[in-house]
Amino acid sequence: MRALRLVQHMRTNADRRAERTIRNSDKCREFLLKVPAEEQKQSSLDIDRDLTVGLANETDSSIEERYFALGMQRAQRGVPFTDLFWAVCIAHEHSWEYLQQECLLDEPVEFWGGVDLLRSLTQFFDRALYSALLGYQRASEADFAAAPAAFARN
Repeated sequence: MRALRLVQHMRTNADRRAERTIRNSDKCREFLLKVPAEEQKQSSLDIDRDLTVGLANETDSSIEERYFALGMQRAQRGVPFTDLFWAVCIAHEHSWEYLQQECLLDEPVEFWGGVDLLRSLTQFFDRALYSALLGYQRASEADFAAAPAAFARN
């Protein structure tokens, strides 16, 4: 039941959480330059939505599809691989902080439910990151494969 309360709490506070972005990270400079602020905010809202659905037992395939596409979009926009990686890490970190601030366990008996919840949170971000990086890699491979053909025409 703790996970359901957390999901409801996260959904209620999604807009407030979306304001916490990567704006202050030196490790995401190119990301900030190449992805408009409104798209950054929408991505934060999308991650929160996906996370709450994922915590409520979304299938791995839907996470993989969504973040594969996101990885391809970031690669096509020219966001460095490391910036994409760090942006997902920051989203994960913000989710941990949110759990600590807003959803601490009230009673010792809830400990194992909390452990399971934290495991699910980490599992979600691991799958999202892996899928985003696969999409990024696929887009980069497609760009690389197209490059020799462009040079051959010149």
